Amino acid sequence: MKSALLAFLKKPTTKIGIMTAFMFQVIFSIVWMTGYDGVTGNMKHLKIAIVNEDRGMGAQLSEKLASSLPFEVVVPASLQEAQEKLYDRDVHMVLHIPAAFSQQVQAPDQQASLQYFINESNPAMIKSAMASAAAQITDTVNKQAAAAGTAAVLTQVKVPADQAGPLSAQLSERVVSQFNYSNQVTGMNSQMVPMMMVLASYVGAMIMGMNLQQSALALKGQLGKWSLYAVRCLINVVTAFLVSLVGSSLVIALGGQAEHGFLSMWLFQSLFVMVFMFVSQLFLILFGMAGMLFNMIMLSAQLVSSGALVPRDLLSGFYHQLSSFLPATYAVEGLMNILFGGPSSLHAASALLWIALVSIVVGAAAIALRKEASSTSAPEGKPSIA
Repeated sequence: MKSALLAFLKKPTTKIGIMTAFMFQVIFSIVWMTGYDGVTGNMKHLKIAIVNEDRGMGAQLSEKLASSLPFEVVVPASLQEAQEKLYDRDVHMVLHIPAAFSQQVQAPDQQASLQYFINESNPAMIKSAMASAAAQITDTVNKQAAAAGTAAVLTQVKVPADQAGPLSAQLSERVVSQFNYSNQVTGMNSQMVPMMMVLASYVGAMIMGMNLQQSALALKGQLGKWSLYAVRCLINVVTAFLVSLVGSSLVIALGGQAEHGFLSMWLFQSLFVMVFMFVSQLFLILFGMAGMLFNMIMLSAQLVSSGALVPRDLLSGFYHQLSSFLPATYAVEGLMNILFGGPSSLHAASALLWIALVSIVVGAAAIALRKEASSTSAPEGKPSIA
């Protein structure tokens, strides 16, 4: 047993495997703890649009809410404009104060309603945060409206002072919430699909890239470097389409959503899986098998900053800026549009194509430089990275 243990520990692959397990703990701990630090305090970056159509009490309420809400408040010119911003995820909730709000508050036989519009094609945290905020807003507005509305009613009907208190309590619930959800998500399993696809796709790309790197090293003496690079690129493209066909089919078969259809889902997944493969391959070309360390960092950073779990608006400035350069951000953006409904995914697709192009060009440049270096200074017997 002792000899077997020593034999294992002498192997470089055993040492690398143990070190990899340690590095996963270190990298994920550092990235996730720093990435999600301050998320609660950054709730102020979430945006609520207030559309007021009531010239009486509604105007006063909208002004008070704009100054007191712990969110960024925008005031669109119309409800239609606000809903367009909500559809494009430029705001996270729309609060609509109808034109008859003051009249309904003061009417003894009516209840006024505040209309809330929430787009579910967002991280799950958005829906829960906005629903909670809406309840607090209605409670606050209800207290303010009740004081003015109930006093007006009691004055009009000339209620005696000794009866005013009990009747005032009965009339205190003057305002109710009316929720309108768009792009509804059918269940938690569907909500987690973008996160699952990003995680599975990048991990799969990492492992595949590592094995292709080892194959390239084994074939280095038989094939030219450009042939090896071209073949690796071809394998990435073909495999991305086949792997995505399996992934998208399983999501649909197991009850997932696809508001824009299966074909859009499959093609878009093929695109970002291909990009993941080229990005993870790039680190291996640049740094050899040590590139897996960079891929672990990329995996952790993308899971934190992609917007699949926590809205990017709540992240610290560093991770928010970093997310703009990472492919998972655009993968999640496009997936939410395709799966749950939303604007066109052309922006996300074009960003992914640019990232793929940069990865291919930088990889080709590294191949060209390494060829020149290997022919002059590489020690004999030491494999260079193809």
